[in-house]
Amino acid sequence: MSIVGTATKSSRFLHLCRVLAGRYRQCWSDREFRVSLVLSALTFTASLIVVFYAIGYATDRASNPVTDIVLSNTPVFDVDGLFVYGTAFFLAFVVPLLLVNPRCIPFALHSVALFYFTRAGFISLTHLGPFPLANPNAFDLGATVNRFFVGKDLFFSGHTGLPFLLALIFWKEKRARVIFLLWSAYFGIIVLLGHLHYSIDVASAFFITFGVYKIAEWLFPKDRAFFNSDTPSRSA
Repeated sequence: MSIVGTATKSSRFLHLCRVLAGRYRQCWSDREFRVSLVLSALTFTASLIVVFYAIGYATDRASNPVTDIVLSNTPVFDVDGLFVYGTAFFLAFVVPLLLVNPRCIPFALHSVALFYFTRAGFISLTHLGPFPLANPNAFDLGATVNRFFVGKDLFFSGHTGLPFLLALIFWKEKRARVIFLLWSAYFGIIVLLGHLHYSIDVASAFFITFGVYKIAEWLFPKDRAFFNSDTPSRSA
């Protein structure tokens, strides 16, 4: 029985591999897709570099903290594990989702790149200091990782906004939409409980991210068309 079960699982796995290989062959045969994929990958890489240096700029020039209607009235909680592992699980969900739906990749990368460019601009404008932490050295992820994930880049919350952006991108796919909305709410609560962001950073993230999404649809209509031709519910 176990041999039959193993053979069945192997057969299903091989079938999925063939389906996935067929998708990539079909996509790669389309010149417009190849161009969009390369451009979106380059744009996404550039956005990571820009936002990294913007975070460093904001961190180096951070000034004094201010009062906050939520943070001033709530104790700080130890959210290190929830924050770090939540981010890891989020990435572990997003990356395979895109890889098995290759036509979704260009629009997703361009949208996220626009999100990071927008965030880099916002965090470079005003340099508020973070709200006082009970344990300012709670996160010990290494200098470079700490600088990227827990710098003094406050407005607006990337951890809240990015899952919301993906919820908007995958809005027609109910399960993906619900998962990303829950992740956005999860990170919003976590960063507030840990006093990692002001309440305005979290609240504004939804409005700014929605604007980013609509601009992405306007800027990248061909990528959106590719995306709509290969969303998860249409997958074989």
